Amino acid sequence: MRTVTAVAHRGDPYRVRENTLPSLRSALERGADAVEVDVRVTRDAVPVLLHDATLERLWQHERPLSALSYDEVRGLTEGGVPTLADALEACGDARVMIDLPGADARSVRTIVGAVADCGAQERVYYCAGAQTLLKVRAAAPAAELALTWTTLAPPRAGVLAALAPRWLNYRFSLITRDLAAKVHHDGYLLSTWTPDTKRSMRRLLDLGVDSITTNRIDVLTSLRGA
Repeated sequence: MRTVTAVAHRGDPYRVRENTLPSLRSALERGADAVEVDVRVTRDAVPVLLHDATLERLWQHERPLSALSYDEVRGLTEGGVPTLADALEACGDARVMIDLPGADARSVRTIVGAVADCGAQERVYYCAGAQTLLKVRAAAPAAELALTWTTLAPPRAGVLAALAPRWLNYRFSLITRDLAAKVHHDGYLLSTWTPDTKRSMRRLLDLGVDSITTNRIDVLTSLRGA
């Protein structure tokens, strides 16, 4: 029987603040197979979990992360923003999907290096657009990649050849039965983000996707079990 991978988007954000260790643990306790996290790099090259360029939305500080040292981030958030190393440890043996918002070649190398230092290469995979994933492929030739795609126009053959992704990662509203069939015919796994209603999740399960990333991991795991 086909098993759909349940990926927790930034942890369990409906219950616990996103991209924090308690959020990751909550998601895993509710049955997530993997967690998706956003990773950026501080001024002193420490990879940490944060989606936005600043701390304003989650932590009420407007300064950009790139202008802050890790010690400053820790002080401003009372230790609430974890390092990537701490997140990988907290996830145990679970898979971790790393999204790379705003990444450049230097930050990609730093993040990939941190994953290697933690010995987590086998359970980490990366999702991003093509330009960012080309940087990942250059830094980590064996890395598992999920190419994020936001249009029905298919990725160019040259892009796919250069990246060699395992997954094509589509916005959930774009997925149809024909698209799922083509992705599988072409030899890729199909992942999708971020449906949060039962109706959307049921539709995607019926269409045959291989992985669903959601903010409501408990709903997905319940539907998958049923």
